[in-house]
Amino acid sequence: MFTFSILELILHRYRKIAFIRFFNSVTAVCRLINLVKEVFTKRARSRSHIAPTEVPNLDSTMGNWLASHWLSVLFLVSWLGLNMFLFVYAFLNYEQSDKYYYTRQILGTALAFARASAFCLNFNSMMILIPVCRNLLSFLRGTCSFCNRSLRKPLDHNLLFHKLVAYMICIFTAIHVIAHLFNFERYSRSQQAMDGSLAFVLSNLSRHEKEKDSWLNPIQSPNTTAMHATFTSVAGLTGVIATTALVLMVTSAMEFIRRNYFELFWYTHHLFIVYIICLGIHGLGGIVRRQTEESLGESHPHNCSKSFLEWDKYEWSCRRPHFVGHPPESWKWILAPIALYIFERTLRFYRSQQKVVITKAVMHPSKVLELQMCKRGFSMEVGQYIFVNCPSISFLEWHPFTLTSAPEEEFFSIHIRAAGDWTENLIRTFEQRPSPMPRIAVDGPFGTVSEDVFQYEVAVLIGAGIGVTPFASILKSIWYKFQRADHKLKTQKIYFYWICRETGAFAWFNNLLNSLEQEMEELGKMDFLNYRLFLTDWDSDIAGHAALNFDKATDVLTGLKQKTSFGRPMWDNEFSRIAAAHPKSVVGVFLCGPRTLAKSLRKCCQRYSSLDPRKVQFYFNKETF
Repeated sequence: MFTFSILELILHRYRKIAFIRFFNSVTAVCRLINLVKEVFTKRARSRSHIAPTEVPNLDSTMGNWLASHWLSVLFLVSWLGLNMFLFVYAFLNYEQSDKYYYTRQILGTALAFARASAFCLNFNSMMILIPVCRNLLSFLRGTCSFCNRSLRKPLDHNLLFHKLVAYMICIFTAIHVIAHLFNFERYSRSQQAMDGSLAFVLSNLSRHEKEKDSWLNPIQSPNTTAMHATFTSVAGLTGVIATTALVLMVTSAMEFIRRNYFELFWYTHHLFIVYIICLGIHGLGGIVRRQTEESLGESHPHNCSKSFLEWDKYEWSCRRPHFVGHPPESWKWILAPIALYIFERTLRFYRSQQKVVITKAVMHPSKVLELQMCKRGFSMEVGQYIFVNCPSISFLEWHPFTLTSAPEEEFFSIHIRAAGDWTENLIRTFEQRPSPMPRIAVDGPFGTVSEDVFQYEVAVLIGAGIGVTPFASILKSIWYKFQRADHKLKTQKIYFYWICRETGAFAWFNNLLNSLEQEMEELGKMDFLNYRLFLTDWDSDIAGHAALNFDKATDVLTGLKQKTSFGRPMWDNEFSRIAAAHPKSVVGVFLCGPRTLAKSLRKCCQRYSSLDPRKVQFYFNKETF
C-alpha cells in the first residue's frame, strides 16, 4: 500500500507531462495510457483550433513558392528552352538542308535525330562542370551578398542543377546512340544492296579515287559489318567508351551507393575525364558527311539526283558529287568550361598543399571526433564548409564537413561522425595515434545557404543529429556578437530546433548552449534565442528519470535550463506559432537534415507564408554539399 501511494502521488504530480512511460507496475502502466490519451487529445484540440484562414489553399501555396523561386524557375525554363531550340534547329537543318540530301538517301531521318541530339549533348556537356566549380559559386555568392535573396537562390541548387544536366545528357545520349545504330545498319545495308539504287551508288563512291573527298559511306566493303565499323572507327570507339563511362558515373551516383559506398561513387565519378576526352575527339573521324559547296554548284541534288546513273558519263551530264566530313565541334563547346574547371582544381590543389596545424582533437559521445585546426590565411563565414583529406587513409578522397567554429575564433573546427569506412578509419587513426597527429589537408571554405542567416529578421534553425554543425557556427558567432555589442546585427529572433536519436549527441554542444543561456540572461535578452531539444529514441527508464526530476532547475539529460522534449516537433503548430508571433517579418528557415524532413518543412513554409508581401514570409533553405 505504501508503494502504491507513492506511485499515486508521483503520477498525480506529473499528469501533465507528455511521453512518459512507466513500466514498473501494472497500475503505473494503466495510468500512463490515460495520460498519453489526454496529451494527444489536447494536441488534436489545439490543431483543430487553428482557423481555416491560416492554412492557405493550393493556389496561394503555389503563389508563395513562385514568389520565392521565380529566378530559379526562370533559369530552369530558359535551360529547357535552349535544349528544345537547339534540338529543333539542328533537326530541321539536317532534315531539310540540300548539303545533306544525299546523306539522307542512305540514313533517312535517323541522321537528323543523331545530329540534333549531338548538339544538345555538346550544350549540356558544357554546362555539367559549371555547378561543381565551388570557388566560382562562392565568389558569386560573395558578390551577391547584398543582392535580393531571390537572386542568390539559384546558387543554393547547384547540385540539383548538376543532376538535371546529367539526366539530360543521359536522355540525349540514348537518342544519339539509338540513331547511330540505325545509321550504321543502313550504311551496311546500302553497301550490300546490289540493286542499283541511289543509296547503293552513293555507297560505292570509293575512298581510293583521285578525289579523296568523293566517298559518302564509311563502310567500303559488303563484308564489313556494322559492329566491325563501330569498333574500328574513331567516332564509334570513342562513342562506346564515353557511353560506358557515362553509365558507370550515373549508376554509381545513386543515393544508396553514394551514402553507403562513397568511395565507389568518388572514384567512379572521376571517369568524367574519360568522357570529356572522348567527347572532344569523337568527331575527328568525320563519318557524317555533307556535299561540298563547290559540288553543290556543279551538281545540285534537285537537278542531278534522278539522273545518278549518268553521272560523269557524258560531257553534259551532272558531275559526281563530292563530300566532306563534318568538322568536329564538341571541343568548341567544352573548351571554356574545361579551362575554368582546370583553374578551379589548380586553386584547390594549391590551397590543399598549405600546412594545417591540428591544435586539438576531442572525442565526443556517439563516436564524434572534433578537430580544431589553424591554417595561414584561412578566413571563413558562418555556415561554410571545407573539404578534408587524410593522406594516410586515402590520397585521393576528399570529404565535405561543415565548420562548427565561429569567424571570430582564432581556429576553425569540424565535428566528424562515424558514417562510413573513411570516417571510421579517420576516427580510429586519431584514437590510435594521439601524437604525432596524422596529417590533414584542407580545401575551402566554400559558401552555403547558412551564410544568409543574419540577413533575416527572424531565423529558424533546424538540425537533425550531426546536422546541427552549421548552426553551432551561427550560435557561436551570435555569442561573440553579443560579447562585442555588435549593433549591426539585423536578426531580432532565433528559433533553434535540435532533433537527436540518442541523449549522448546533446553533449556535443552543451557548453555552447549553456554559455548562450547565461549570456542572454545577463544581457536581459532571454527572448532572443528560443531553442528546443527533441529526443526521438528513448525508453521507459529515460522518460521516467526525466519525469521524476522535472521540477529541477536544469534538465537531467542535458544540464540545460530548457527541458528536453520526447518525440518529434509538430511543425504545423510550430510554424503557426511563429507566424502569429511575427506577423510582418521575413523568416528564414534553415535545415541541415534528411530529405523527408526537408519536404515537410518546405510545405510548411509555403503554407504559412502570406501572399501579401507586407505580411509574414517564410523562406526555406537547405544545406547541400
